[in-house]
Amino acid sequence: MSDAKSVTPLQGAKFDGIATVQEIGPRGMITLRGTLSDATFAAAVEAVTGCTVPAQRKASFSGGNAVLWMTPDELMLMLPAGSVAGALETLAEKLAGVHHLAADVSDARALFRLSAPGVAAREVLARLAPVDIAPGQFGPGDLRRTRVGQVAAAFIMVEEGVFELVCFRSVARYVFDLLADACGETTAQPVF
Repeated sequence: MSDAKSVTPLQGAKFDGIATVQEIGPRGMITLRGTLSDATFAAAVEAVTGCTVPAQRKASFSGGNAVLWMTPDELMLMLPAGSVAGALETLAEKLAGVHHLAADVSDARALFRLSAPGVAAREVLARLAPVDIAPGQFGPGDLRRTRVGQVAAAFIMVEEGVFELVCFRSVARYVFDLLADACGETTAQPVF
Protein backbone atom coordinates (compact mmCIF):
# COMPACT_ATOMS: atom_id res chain seq x y z
CA MET A 1 0.00 0.00 0.00
CA SER A 2 1.40 3.41 -0.93
CA ASP A 3 1.72 6.28 1.50
CA ALA A 4 -0.42 9.15 0.13
CA LYS A 5 1.86 11.70 1.78
CA SER A 6 4.84 10.55 -0.29
CA VAL A 7 3.02 10.38 -3.63
CA THR A 8 1.87 13.54 -5.34
CA PRO A 9 -1.38 13.42 -7.31
CA LEU A 10 0.32 13.98 -10.68
CA GLN A 11 3.77 12.58 -9.85
CA GLY A 12 5.62 15.84 -10.54
CA ALA A 13 3.86 16.81 -13.78
CA LYS A 14 5.45 19.75 -15.62
CA PHE A 15 4.54 21.95 -18.58
CA ASP A 16 6.64 24.64 -20.28
CA GLY A 17 5.05 27.44 -22.30
CA ILE A 18 5.08 31.21 -21.76
CA ALA A 19 5.44 30.15 -18.12
CA THR A 20 6.38 26.88 -16.44
CA VAL A 21 3.88 25.05 -14.29
CA GLN A 22 5.12 22.18 -12.15
CA GLU A 23 3.55 20.10 -9.44
CA ILE A 24 5.49 20.41 -6.19
CA GLY A 25 5.51 17.82 -3.53
CA PRO A 26 5.24 16.13 -1.31
CA ARG A 27 4.83 18.99 1.15
CA GLY A 28 3.49 18.95 4.70
CA MET A 29 0.41 21.10 5.25
CA ILE A 30 -1.34 21.76 8.56
CA THR A 31 -4.58 23.70 8.90
CA LEU A 32 -4.41 25.61 12.18
CA ARG A 33 -7.46 27.40 13.54
CA GLY A 34 -7.60 29.70 16.54
CA THR A 35 -7.31 33.32 17.60
CA LEU A 36 -4.56 34.63 15.34
CA SER A 37 -3.90 37.68 17.53
CA ASP A 38 -3.33 35.57 20.67
CA ALA A 39 0.33 35.77 21.80
CA THR A 40 0.46 32.09 22.81
CA PHE A 41 -0.98 31.09 19.43
CA ALA A 42 1.57 33.25 17.59
CA ALA A 43 4.43 31.84 19.68
CA ALA A 44 3.35 28.27 18.83
CA VAL A 45 3.24 29.08 15.10
CA GLU A 46 6.73 30.59 15.28
CA ALA A 47 8.09 27.64 17.30
CA VAL A 48 6.92 25.19 14.65
CA THR A 49 7.69 27.16 11.47
CA GLY A 50 10.07 29.98 12.34
CA CYS A 51 7.50 32.28 10.71
CA THR A 52 5.40 35.05 12.17
CA VAL A 53 1.61 35.04 11.88
CA PRO A 54 1.00 36.90 8.61
CA ALA A 55 -1.39 39.80 8.12
CA GLN A 56 -4.64 39.36 6.22
CA ARG A 57 -4.13 37.99 2.69
CA LYS A 58 -0.38 37.59 3.26
CA ALA A 59 2.14 34.81 3.74
CA SER A 60 5.32 34.70 5.81
CA PHE A 61 8.37 32.59 5.03
CA SER A 62 11.34 31.16 6.93
CA GLY A 63 13.72 28.79 5.22
CA GLY A 64 11.60 26.10 3.56
CA ASN A 65 8.58 26.84 5.77
CA ALA A 66 5.63 29.14 5.11
CA VAL A 67 2.55 30.32 6.97
CA LEU A 68 -0.44 31.40 4.88
CA TRP A 69 -3.34 33.52 6.13
CA MET A 70 -6.49 31.67 5.04
CA THR A 71 -9.35 33.27 7.03
CA PRO A 72 -9.61 35.52 10.11
CA ASP A 73 -9.20 32.41 12.31
CA GLU A 74 -7.25 30.02 10.07
CA LEU A 75 -3.67 29.56 8.91
CA MET A 76 -2.04 27.00 6.63
CA LEU A 77 1.39 25.89 7.85
CA MET A 78 3.61 24.53 5.08
CA LEU A 79 6.53 22.37 6.18
CA PRO A 80 8.73 19.57 4.89
CA ALA A 81 6.55 16.46 4.53
CA GLY A 82 8.40 14.48 7.19
CA SER A 83 8.00 17.10 9.89
CA VAL A 84 4.20 17.21 10.17
CA ALA A 85 3.82 14.68 13.01
CA GLY A 86 6.41 16.47 15.14
CA ALA A 87 4.86 19.85 14.34
CA LEU A 88 1.42 18.61 15.44
CA GLU A 89 2.92 17.35 18.72
CA THR A 90 4.64 20.69 19.32
CA LEU A 91 1.43 22.61 18.56
CA ALA A 92 -0.56 20.40 20.96
CA GLU A 93 2.03 20.97 23.69
CA LYS A 94 2.38 24.74 23.19
CA LEU A 95 -1.37 25.30 22.74
CA ALA A 96 -2.54 23.10 25.64
CA GLY A 97 -5.48 24.90 27.23
CA VAL A 98 -5.79 27.33 24.29
CA HIS A 99 -8.80 26.94 21.99
CA HIS A 100 -7.45 25.69 18.64
CA LEU A 101 -7.72 23.01 15.99
CA ALA A 102 -4.72 21.57 14.13
CA ALA A 103 -5.16 19.04 11.34
CA ASP A 104 -2.77 17.41 8.88
CA VAL A 105 -4.22 18.14 5.42
CA SER A 106 -1.10 17.17 3.44
CA ASP A 107 -2.76 14.30 1.62
CA ALA A 108 -5.87 16.36 0.79
CA ARG A 109 -4.05 19.10 -1.15
CA ALA A 110 -1.99 19.53 -4.31
CA LEU A 111 0.64 22.22 -4.77
CA PHE A 112 1.86 23.80 -8.00
CA ARG A 113 4.60 26.31 -8.84
CA LEU A 114 4.03 28.75 -11.69
CA SER A 115 7.11 30.68 -12.81
CA ALA A 116 8.25 32.88 -15.67
CA PRO A 117 10.40 35.94 -16.27
CA GLY A 118 8.70 39.31 -16.52
CA VAL A 119 4.93 39.35 -16.17
CA ALA A 120 4.16 36.05 -17.93
CA ALA A 121 3.22 34.20 -14.70
CA ARG A 122 0.91 37.09 -13.81
CA GLU A 123 -0.61 36.82 -17.31
CA VAL A 124 -1.37 33.14 -16.78
CA LEU A 125 -3.14 33.73 -13.46
CA ALA A 126 -5.00 36.76 -14.85
CA ARG A 127 -6.56 34.43 -17.43
CA LEU A 128 -7.88 32.11 -14.73
CA ALA A 129 -8.67 33.97 -11.50
CA PRO A 130 -10.78 37.06 -10.74
CA VAL A 131 -7.95 38.80 -8.86
CA ASP A 132 -6.08 42.01 -9.65
CA ILE A 133 -2.51 40.74 -9.82
CA ALA A 134 -1.05 43.65 -11.74
CA PRO A 135 2.37 44.91 -10.65
CA GLY A 136 1.87 47.34 -7.80
CA GLN A 137 -1.35 45.57 -6.75
CA PHE A 138 -0.02 42.10 -5.95
CA GLY A 139 3.55 41.42 -4.86
CA PRO A 140 5.81 38.98 -3.05
CA GLY A 141 4.14 37.66 0.10
CA ASP A 142 0.62 38.45 -1.15
CA LEU A 143 -1.95 35.66 -1.04
CA ARG A 144 -5.47 35.23 -2.38
CA ARG A 145 -8.06 32.57 -1.76
CA THR A 146 -10.26 32.54 -4.82
CA ARG A 147 -11.28 30.32 -7.66
CA VAL A 148 -9.12 29.22 -10.54
CA GLY A 149 -11.36 28.23 -13.39
CA GLN A 150 -14.24 26.56 -11.61
CA VAL A 151 -12.54 25.35 -8.43
CA ALA A 152 -11.40 26.76 -5.10
CA ALA A 153 -7.70 27.54 -4.81
CA ALA A 154 -5.24 29.81 -3.07
CA PHE A 155 -2.08 31.29 -4.52
CA ILE A 156 0.89 33.17 -3.14
CA MET A 157 3.53 35.22 -4.90
CA VAL A 158 6.71 33.73 -3.45
CA GLU A 159 8.95 36.16 -5.31
CA GLU A 160 8.58 38.26 -8.44
CA GLY A 161 7.63 35.93 -11.30
CA VAL A 162 7.03 32.90 -9.02
CA PHE A 163 3.67 31.79 -7.61
CA GLU A 164 2.65 28.73 -5.63
CA LEU A 165 -0.92 27.53 -5.95
CA VAL A 166 -2.75 25.17 -3.55
CA CYS A 167 -5.91 23.28 -4.46
CA PHE A 168 -7.74 20.15 -3.37
CA ARG A 169 -6.03 16.92 -4.43
CA SER A 170 -9.25 15.74 -6.10
CA VAL A 171 -9.04 18.55 -8.69
CA ALA A 172 -5.27 18.48 -9.24
CA ARG A 173 -5.49 17.22 -12.84
CA TYR A 174 -8.09 19.87 -13.73
CA VAL A 175 -5.98 22.67 -12.22
CA PHE A 176 -2.77 21.46 -13.85
CA ASP A 177 -4.45 21.21 -17.26
CA LEU A 178 -6.01 24.65 -16.81
CA LEU A 179 -2.64 26.19 -15.90
CA ALA A 180 -0.89 24.38 -18.77
CA ASP A 181 -3.52 25.56 -21.25
CA ALA A 182 -3.15 29.14 -19.99
CA CYS A 183 0.65 28.81 -20.38
CA GLY A 184 0.22 28.06 -24.08
CA GLU A 185 1.43 30.65 -26.56
CA THR A 186 -1.05 33.40 -27.32
CA THR A 187 -1.35 36.17 -29.85
CA ALA A 188 -3.46 38.30 -27.52
CA GLN A 189 -2.11 41.61 -26.25
CA PRO A 190 -0.61 41.41 -22.75
CA VAL A 191 -2.89 42.40 -19.89
CA PHE A 192 -0.06 44.21 -18.04
